[in-house]
Amino acid sequence: MTEMNVHMVRLEPMRVASVCVVSATPERDAWKKLQAWAESAGLLDDIGQHPVFGFNNPGPKPGAKQYGYEFWIRVDPDIEAGDGVHIKHVEGGLYAVATCEGAAGVGATWKKLFDYVQAPRRSYKYRSGQELEKPHNPRAPEDKIVFDLYLPVAERHGNP
Repeated sequence: MTEMNVHMVRLEPMRVASVCVVSATPERDAWKKLQAWAESAGLLDDIGQHPVFGFNNPGPKPGAKQYGYEFWIRVDPDIEAGDGVHIKHVEGGLYAVATCEGAAGVGATWKKLFDYVQAPRRSYKYRSGQELEKPHNPRAPEDKIVFDLYLPVAERHGNP
């Protein structure tokens, strides 16, 4: 197996607008809701300033057709919540980041990233925190979308 291309990123604390949907297609449904709100505020015109992050909330359960997905978009202090949109403050922290192309590969890439970080020879280890999926272009079609997967990590001190 080839080595994963993983780099470390420190996310600063941020203020985000949050949308969460539970359905059989929560990623799609939550994105539609966030997109309608964020476009009306002009936030999607500058993804660098207003990055989008997503994650399962709650995660899928065996045999269940529905699960949840939550999207965040970084917002400035003057942005107010909207209908079904909540403002949250996120701590940030250190993350191991790997890129995944296409929505179908997300699960396998998460597993490889977790295994990569957990390897004893690594300088970092998994820490409790929110795992995040950051689309490069959230408007891209599902089969063409590219994600950066953010796995929360901490420096490993001493012998693994």
